Amino acid sequence: MSKKSIRFFNDREVRAVWDDENNCWWFSAIDVVRAINDEPDYTKAGNYWRWLKRKLGQDGVQFVSGTHKLKIVAADGKQYNSDALSAEVLLKIAL
Repeated sequence: MSKKSIRFFNDREVRAVWDDENNCWWFSAIDVVRAINDEPDYTKAGNYWRWLKRKLGQDGVQFVSGTHKLKIVAADGKQYNSDALSAEVLLKIAL
C-alpha cells in the first residue's frame, strides 16, 4: 500500500489507499457511510457501518473478500486499522 488519496463524494472526504498487489483502490467504509448518509459525525457513521455489516451478515451477505482492515490516517494524524471497501463491494452496497 503505497498511494493514499482523499476523494470527495457529496462534498465529504473519502480516504482511499492503493493496493499494489491487487491493483485497486480501497475506500474507508466509515467515510463512505458518512458521504452517502450526509452524516457529519464519525461516531454515528461508525455505529451505522457496524450495524449495517452485522445486518447484511445476518442476511447472508459476506464481505470477507471485499472488506479488509487497512491502516488509514485519521483526523488526529495517527493510523488506525479501519474497514476498507473495494470499488466492487462499494457498488454492491450502494445498490
